Amino acid sequence: MIPDHVRESLLAYWHDRRPPGGFCEAVLENDLTQAVFRADEENLKHLADTVCWVYQNLPWNVSGSKQKVQVHLKGSNP
Repeated sequence: MIPDHVRESLLAYWHDRRPPGGFCEAVLENDLTQAVFRADEENLKHLADTVCWVYQNLPWNVSGSKQKVQVHLKGSNP
């Protein structure tokens, strides 16, 4: 289970191409070191759940690397 505000940020990123906050951006880019450093206490507690949620709920082409996130935000992904 992930915090509601994290889920909302990730869904807004996917559907509306809204830039996510630093923690969500790092998770989407698969930069878990940065995700740990950017996480507050609540997000750190739910880091593994957040990673699993992204893997299970977002299309493969919108997460996994910095490049994929940038391409999605620019509107180049279908």
